[in-house]
Amino acid sequence: MSRRIPLVDAALAPGDTPEPIADPRRLAVWAGIAGLFAVVASAMGSWIPSLWGDEAASLMSATRPLPSLVHMLSYVDAVHGLYYVGLHAWIEVFGSSAFSIRFPSALAIGVCVAAVVWMCGRFGSLRFAVLAGLFAAILPRLIFAGEEARSYAMTAALAAVLCAILVEIGRREGRALGGWIAYSAVLTVGIWLFLYVALMVPALVVIVLCSAPLRRRWRAAAVSTGAALVLASPLAWFGFLQRRQIAFLAVRESITPEVVLRDMWFQEWWFAAIAWALILVAAIYFVREAMRIRRSGAPLGMRLETFALSWMVLPMGLLIAASPFVSGYTARYGTFSAPAVAIMMALGVRRLARLPRRRLGVALAAVSVAAVVAAAVPVAALQRGPYAKNGSDWNDISAYISANAQPGDGIVFDDGARPSQRTRLAKETDPHAFRNTRDLLLRTHYPDSYTWYDQSYGIPRAAGMGRFDGVDRVWVVELKFEGVEDTWGLAPLQQLGYHETQRHDGAGSVILLYER
Repeated sequence: MSRRIPLVDAALAPGDTPEPIADPRRLAVWAGIAGLFAVVASAMGSWIPSLWGDEAASLMSATRPLPSLVHMLSYVDAVHGLYYVGLHAWIEVFGSSAFSIRFPSALAIGVCVAAVVWMCGRFGSLRFAVLAGLFAAILPRLIFAGEEARSYAMTAALAAVLCAILVEIGRREGRALGGWIAYSAVLTVGIWLFLYVALMVPALVVIVLCSAPLRRRWRAAAVSTGAALVLASPLAWFGFLQRRQIAFLAVRESITPEVVLRDMWFQEWWFAAIAWALILVAAIYFVREAMRIRRSGAPLGMRLETFALSWMVLPMGLLIAASPFVSGYTARYGTFSAPAVAIMMALGVRRLARLPRRRLGVALAAVSVAAVVAAAVPVAALQRGPYAKNGSDWNDISAYISANAQPGDGIVFDDGARPSQRTRLAKETDPHAFRNTRDLLLRTHYPDSYTWYDQSYGIPRAAGMGRFDGVDRVWVVELKFEGVEDTWGLAPLQQLGYHETQRHDGAGSVILLYER
């Protein structure tokens, strides 16, 4: 039998009326409805943006034969191995279109939002729970993760489920053996999906120690958490061995106030300003109430703010603090903490609605909700533009080559860029569009390579091998990043007697036709 701990009353100022806890049956229904809304919101327009480097790594890894995938994971990307295996199975059934490979992430955001609604409904009214779910469904970081073929959406879902399980354990008398087994299993899978989910552990420790119903079971929490860490330890070892793979992050993305306060969860300043205002309202009121309760000598109990603040601040705070010593930060790593951000925003709205001047408070709360929704719409639209993924225009490259290449044409891709930016990936993610061309520089196709991308020759070496013999027309696809065009292959082609006869400027590339 479950018991209800007075989770809300302790948060009220003297004279306030306790908020009713959501009925579990209605809560379950609305959690499902909110989850479906989140799936639709994330999947809507997800087929529009071109795939980009990280998604190419997902697609090209997942489409390899399994023995080839296992071989690759022994060299690179072991920390994403479980996701690649799952995506491999998904593609076998549903195909490899952009919409198809991104849709599992939309489903994961649906699970995440449903877990947020359920969890918040155990601390407040159904209306409050649905509001928290709405904020999670439209939060820029989560709705972005829901349209990307990477594991980040899954980690957000598992983090939300993990915290919801802890809430249920805290609400029940007895040992809750099944709950602790579920907790350990979810934490294990989360870490295997993305190694940095292990940073949830410090947050979970704080949650357990600061919540009286869980603190009484600290031994069970310690054993369950320890078991998960032991089961995930092989991945940590592989991650350590392959740490050089992400060393470039140290120079690519500096940790600045802009990166932390805007990019990590909100993308645009207009959304960030509203969100941080609501978060600060919730945090300030919580600190005041916690101090008041402590002075009264009453136990603080299990509080939603404890969950949300620990979950939001500690994982990414620790990663940011370690960044001068460990090269491994990018804003998307904050995805698994993003549900806590949505919960804090909803708590801020609830605090406003409880201001002593009730009419003013309710009006401010309503305006805040409207502002969040209004701010989220243009962000979601920007995320679904054709070049929203790091400026990638691979769809345009594929369409242009498909329409203009003639049978027997050669093609040369800019291989001077980082592997995840190479224009060659347009061909590997849409090979049919390049059916009339011959890849003159290809050395080892990615399924036969030890890494996720193709290995290639330089133009002089390929020419010496006779690759250009009898080829009178060569398409050259150069990278254009932030307005700067590469000229990687132009001089060697001119030395071979080719000259430019056609040019097409794209959003992230330049396509040239060179003829003898």
